[in-house]
Amino acid sequence: MTPVLGRRALNRATLDRQLLLHRCELPVVAAVEHLVGLQAQTPHTWYIGLWSRLAGFTPEQAADLLTDRTLIRIALMRSTIHLVTPQDAGALRPLIQPVLDRDLYRNHTHGKPIEGIDMAKLIADGAELLAAKPLTNKQLGALLALRWPGRAPASLVYAIRNQVPLVQVPPRGVWGRSGPIAHTTADAWLGVGSTGPASLEQMILRYLAAFGPAGVKDVQVWSGLTKLREVVDRIRPDLMVFRDQHGQELFDLPGAARPDPDTPAPPRFLYDFDNLLLSYADRTRVITDEYGKQGYRTQRPAPQILLLHGFTAGDWVITRDTGSVTITIHPYARPFTTEDAAAVTEEADALLAFTDPGARTRSIVFGEARRPV
Repeated sequence: MTPVLGRRALNRATLDRQLLLHRCELPVVAAVEHLVGLQAQTPHTWYIGLWSRLAGFTPEQAADLLTDRTLIRIALMRSTIHLVTPQDAGALRPLIQPVLDRDLYRNHTHGKPIEGIDMAKLIADGAELLAAKPLTNKQLGALLALRWPGRAPASLVYAIRNQVPLVQVPPRGVWGRSGPIAHTTADAWLGVGSTGPASLEQMILRYLAAFGPAGVKDVQVWSGLTKLREVVDRIRPDLMVFRDQHGQELFDLPGAARPDPDTPAPPRFLYDFDNLLLSYADRTRVITDEYGKQGYRTQRPAPQILLLHGFTAGDWVITRDTGSVTITIHPYARPFTTEDAAAVTEEADALLAFTDPGARTRSIVFGEARRPV
C-alpha cells in the first residue's frame, strides 16, 4: 500500500528542503545550487530569500558573487530570471529552451511580428551586438532595427532574449546599487564554457531534492515544461512513491529528509517571487484558504508573504522615510496570538536589521487583519 503524507508532513518536508525550517550553514553558492536557483527578476528582493534561509547571511556575500561572475541572473525556469551558477545555467538552459520557444512564438505581443523571420540570422545579429558590449533593450532594438527594417524592434529584442542565453549584468541586481537593465551573452560574460546540458532525469532529481516530495504536475509548473510523465516513469524504480491527502501521487528521493510533522516551524518572511509559492501545481502544502481569498492573482506588485507555523499567515511591506524604516504586517482573518506576535516581531526586527542596518529608527506595525476580497 502506498504511504500517505498528510498536509503537515508534506509541509515540513517542503520547508526542510527549501532551507526554511532551520537556517542552514551552507555557503551562498551551495545554497543556490541546492535550490536550483532563486527567481530573481526584481533587482534586490531575492536577497531576503537568502537571508531567510542562511545563517549569518549578509548582502555582500551574494553581491560580490554577482560582480565576480560566480553567480548570474539569466532567464530559465518558467521563462523568468533566476539567480544561478554559470554551471547550472549551462546545464539547465538547453532543457528549458522549449519553454522559451513557446513563450516567444505564442506571445500575444511578439509572436506575430516575428512570423517568417530568418531566426538563425536574427540570432547571429543579436549575439554579435550583445557580445560587443552590454546593451539595454532600447539600445539593442535600435541597432537591430537598422538591420531588420520593417520589423518591430521590441519583438526583435524579445526574440533574442528567448533564443540567446543572456546575462543581466551588474550593477543591476547588486545590493545597494542600481543600474539599467542591460544584457550581454552568457558566452561573452563567462567565456565559452564546457558545461554541457543536464538530462531531464537529472533535472527532476534536483527538483525533488529542493522541492520534494512532489508530483509530475509540480515539476511541470516549476520548470514550465510539459509531458514529463514519461521521464518520471523512467526513474520511478529509483524513487520513493507516496500519495498526498487528495490521493495524488508524489515522488521523492529515498534518502531525503521528511521531518516529523510536529517539528516546530518558525516565522519566515518570503520575498515577492519566492519559488516556494511558485513551484507547485498544488500549493496547499503551504497555502491556506485565507491566502486564496485575498485576490493575489491579479495584484501588482506581487505580495510578500509571511509564513507562521509553516503556512501562509499574512503579508508584509517595508516602507522608508528619512532615515526611518517600518515593516507593516497584515495577518489573515484574525490578529495573531500574543505568542505568535512575539515570534513574528523578533523575526521582523531581524529582517529590518538586515535590510536597513543604518536606519535611525526601526518600527514594526501589525495592521488590520486582511479580509476576503
